[in-house]
Amino acid sequence: MEPTLAQKIHAVAERIAEPEGLEVVEVEVLGGGKSRMLRVTIDKLAGVTLNDCEFLSQQLGTVLDVEDVVPGGSYKLEISSPGVERKLFRQKDFDRFSGEKVKMVLKEARNGRKTFEGVLHTGPSGEITVVVSPSLSITARLDEIARANLKFDWR
Repeated sequence: MEPTLAQKIHAVAERIAEPEGLEVVEVEVLGGGKSRMLRVTIDKLAGVTLNDCEFLSQQLGTVLDVEDVVPGGSYKLEISSPGVERKLFRQKDFDRFSGEKVKMVLKEARNGRKTFEGVLHTGPSGEITVVVSPSLSITARLDEIARANLKFDWR
């Protein structure tokens, strides 16, 4: 199967980002034609700086153009950090943020609900658990999760 445009851009972005200690979190392709937006979200352990975003924007834009990755060649490129309520996609995301507060939405309801907020814990065999309260926790596999993100305590 032919990779999607987002997958192609993700692969190019990772080639550039990884040597700089940056992680490509997400690539979104929004709109089309002259109003096409390529949104690339990056992260790193010490936090993303404006210089990180500028570096990746310049390098990625150049490589996308030289390798003619984007059909039609017309796009706007946006590089950003994931913010304090970062989305979690891969098992390594869940492992990295084990012990943090999260919001997890399941594809199918459990105990009459799909949405759970609590403290994230991961196990050695890839199980993902959200402890909602001392008497309620929910464990799921990655493929059972519709979406998940960190929850910042705004208090």
